[in-house]
Amino acid sequence: MPSHSTIPDWSPTVQINITNLIDDIPCYQTVRELRWPDGITCPSCASQHIIKRGFDDTESARQRYECHDCDTRFDDLTDTIFAGHHQPLKVWVLCLYFMGLNISNEQIAHELALNGSDVHQMTTQLRGGIVKKSHQ
Repeated sequence: MPSHSTIPDWSPTVQINITNLIDDIPCYQTVRELRWPDGITCPSCASQHIIKRGFDDTESARQRYECHDCDTRFDDLTDTIFAGHHQPLKVWVLCLYFMGLNISNEQIAHELALNGSDVHQMTTQLRGGIVKKSHQ
């Protein structure tokens, strides 16, 4: 007897790299808004006399700045837990999102196509940054 099911016998599997679904520009915009709700300030002297100095060579949404008062150069991620790492900001954002879903480090590594030790380091730093911020 033929089946009258509407479910196909097979369905194509499409694999999508989730990091391609996240746009860098809103990630950096969110960091700026959260970091500097009252306007950009120099991390060295707290001056608001800031000059925009273009964008990062590797991450085109990452704004560079120079303080007019103390000549310090910095960018959106200077002195944050995201600074100095090879993973793009959107990977950190996705990692944080997956942590909020209580997904294991192993599964996060799989979803983001990262090495497990990299994910362990990222989640440890994210937890440490969150704890440090909440104790201030």
